[in-house]
Amino acid sequence: MQIIKVDNLVKRFGAITAVDGISFGVEENTIFGFLGPNGAGKTTTINILCTLIAPTSGNASLDGHDCYSESAEVRRSIGIVFQDSSLDKDLTARENLMFHAYLYDVPKAERKKRVEDALQFAELRDRADNLIKTFSGGMKRRLEVARGLIHRPKVLFLDEPTLGLDPQSRQNLWEFITDLPRKHDVTIFMTTHYMEEAEVCDRIAIIDKGRIIESGSPQELKKIIGGDVIYLKTADNKKAMEEIKGLFGIEASEKDGEIFISVPKGEACIPEIIRKIGEQVLSVRMQRPTLNDVFLKLTGKEIREENASPGDDIKEAVRSYRRRHDRS
Repeated sequence: MQIIKVDNLVKRFGAITAVDGISFGVEENTIFGFLGPNGAGKTTTINILCTLIAPTSGNASLDGHDCYSESAEVRRSIGIVFQDSSLDKDLTARENLMFHAYLYDVPKAERKKRVEDALQFAELRDRADNLIKTFSGGMKRRLEVARGLIHRPKVLFLDEPTLGLDPQSRQNLWEFITDLPRKHDVTIFMTTHYMEEAEVCDRIAIIDKGRIIESGSPQELKKIIGGDVIYLKTADNKKAMEEIKGLFGIEASEKDGEIFISVPKGEACIPEIIRKIGEQVLSVRMQRPTLNDVFLKLTGKEIREENASPGDDIKEAVRSYRRRHDRS
């Protein structure tokens, strides 16, 4: 069953079309990844799903409720973990959770138990009465995720949940997150700049320039590459790319001083490349297709090139749109 349904969704800010007729669905109790370059439209789409802005046209629903006309029902069905911490650093972990439970009208008789359960789930019971300002980044993130679940949402939005964390904290947090659908009967809708983290998703939609350009499971998306990826450094990359195309009929691309090509069987292709143009080759390496390779092939850029904020053109369009809207 699809808990999120988006049909031909469009959002314009003046002359800028941030979201351009996208359609997709998210199955209940799955992890869904929404990936795209800076200014691609992912933040705008999420804002519509979270009822923060209205669409220009098209439809979006969550848990059977229209995200525009039934915003109150949608908000009761969602939890959100933002990129930047929204915890009150001058309150304790327990106080932050209790305040959230109060805001979301968790029944008074259940608040204490839900708070204690959240602390247990976040593995922070021994720090429950410590101020947030004393917590590490990973501890804060775990608490924010647990807080986002305290009112038992149907969908939890995670916007760059591990941004700024060290590798060990990132790994620990993802082990924590991947258990959520099973343990808490919740659907995860996430964005991330770390493509290896997107491997945990059941399905992924890649959005670029306001349109969804591809979607599928991580395994399905990797098949777009068509095999292994070979990386070469040569004395003259431009000349080598032309020779590779002429000799093997393979289109090569260049990134960060390396040529990369996609081939069905890298182990068999590398010796042949060395034999034909070996005098030019300075180094060669091979790797199995990754989601970053898929992203690069589809968008022409790596997602790590992008920062976490909307593009400047979109931001300025939004500011202009809101100024006009506020005056009307």
